[in-house]
Amino acid sequence: MTDIWLKSLLTRTPQEGFELAITLSRRGVKYTQPDAAVLQELRSEYANSAEGLTAASQVVAINFQTVAAANDYWRKP
Repeated sequence: MTDIWLKSLLTRTPQEGFELAITLSRRGVKYTQPDAAVLQELRSEYANSAEGLTAASQVVAINFQTVAAANDYWRKP
């Protein structure tokens, strides 16, 4: 993937930050496994796995921590 889609981690609100964290997580999966057919084949396995869903949630949470820190936790001056 050579497209430049992430220009900044800065977002206006925590909601936008969380949505960016989800996008980062999904993009990470696509970079790791670029074959869409394989991703589709594996989806049923992790979509029905408590461990898989917990791991996915952890990745989103870690990415949200990164975005929140980049945004100074949306503190107002």
